Amino acid sequence: MKATLILADHARVSEGKLDILGAGWTLAGPDPVTMGLGVLIEVPWDQTNRRHAMVVRLLGEDGQLYPLPTPDGQSQGIEAHTEFEVGRPPGIAAGTAQPFALALNLAQVPLAPGRRYEWRLEIDGETDDDWRVTFQTRGERPAPGAATSW
Repeated sequence: MKATLILADHARVSEGKLDILGAGWTLAGPDPVTMGLGVLIEVPWDQTNRRHAMVVRLLGEDGQLYPLPTPDGQSQGIEAHTEFEVGRPPGIAAGTAQPFALALNLAQVPLAPGRRYEWRLEIDGETDDDWRVTFQTRGERPAPGAATSW
């Protein structure tokens, strides 16, 4: 399968099409980040009409699930699990791949400043170097009244 991940300010799926707003950024923060993740998958003809398991994970610099604090003081990573199945429309030419779109939106995600992050896609237990998108957060803001040099 071919997959494309796109970072945006907001993403949604409408009538099977991916709509994205403010797409293509790679730098965020240091304040909590609101983001949309758009995923476009091209399902080959021979893999249509069957269920596929999909997972999207936010990973830290170490390649591990990035731990976010929960209200009870524990930590939990961000990952979304779903299944999808794409059919073959009547009259379509044999061998034609079919699209599948997914949108994931997160508000006010507290990420560590000055770090790199990666969204990674997994389909049916497999992943590919092309099934990811990376971004980084800016360093900490200077304290109010702190001297800065330009």
